[in-house]
Amino acid sequence: MPRARLAALSVDLDEIPNYFAIHGLEPPRGLAAHAVYDLALDRLEAFAGDHRLPLTLFAIGADLARDESARRLRRMAEAGHEIANHSLDHLYDLTRQSAVEMRRQVESGVIVIEGATGRRPTGFRAPGYTFTDALARVLEEVGVSYDSSVFPCPPYYLAKAAAMTAIRARGRRSRSVLDTPAVLAAPTRPYRLGQPYTRRGSGLVELPIQVTRGLRLPFIGTTLTLAGAARARWLTRTVVGEPFVNLELHGIDVLDAADGLEALRPHQPDVRVAVADKLAALAAVVQTLKAAGYAFVRLDEAARQVV
Repeated sequence: MPRARLAALSVDLDEIPNYFAIHGLEPPRGLAAHAVYDLALDRLEAFAGDHRLPLTLFAIGADLARDESARRLRRMAEAGHEIANHSLDHLYDLTRQSAVEMRRQVESGVIVIEGATGRRPTGFRAPGYTFTDALARVLEEVGVSYDSSVFPCPPYYLAKAAAMTAIRARGRRSRSVLDTPAVLAAPTRPYRLGQPYTRRGSGLVELPIQVTRGLRLPFIGTTLTLAGAARARWLTRTVVGEPFVNLELHGIDVLDAADGLEALRPHQPDVRVAVADKLAALAAVVQTLKAAGYAFVRLDEAARQVV
């Protein structure tokens, strides 16, 4: 009997100061600093309810020192959504740290998230999608069940390199880190990590970030919300037929400049798109996948079924 087509919708809950850090800007103050937990999470919850979707939410441990953020995340866990680990401090250069520090970032993230939600996270996503064999070893030592960090996407890689070069040319320092181009040789479908991690092997389950067939365009929230509903629907058709579709968003994908992000407008085109238009594009994606027979599951459920 053929295996069912599965899809998952995961969201990295990177708070807004991370985006200012990417662009080498001073961190925001006031309401904007917590817009992901205070505004985006409610919108994501409503979107999931409207479309009957389970979510996987990748939380940064340090963000949960704020009681209101921890309370909101616990509510999502109690509603049945998966809470996974996005490290303790979201260090963009995590893979350049010592093995001891990498382990602290992963393990402390687990402890903090479990303390806030009452549930131990089993999945991990690296900051900035940057991954290495050393990080893979740390995840296995800590007892992580699956990873979802590898992003074998040439257009994304080139766009990120160009953006970082432009930021430097303007005299600012981005905290973002460019991955090694070796990642572009990694499988685009779920696999078990080998040595190096870009090869199939018998290690940890890897659920790569989704790319389209052919040109391997990024099939992620930023691309889809910028595309608009009609083009997002077309992009979705390019992944229909894949055994598993791993749709990854960020909390900022359901925010816009009116949410206190005006300072990001010159630097991030996605915040210029109205929230209503973003949600319409994401709805078009979900509807297209469901019409093609995909069932949405949490990433922890997918990891047990697709490899």
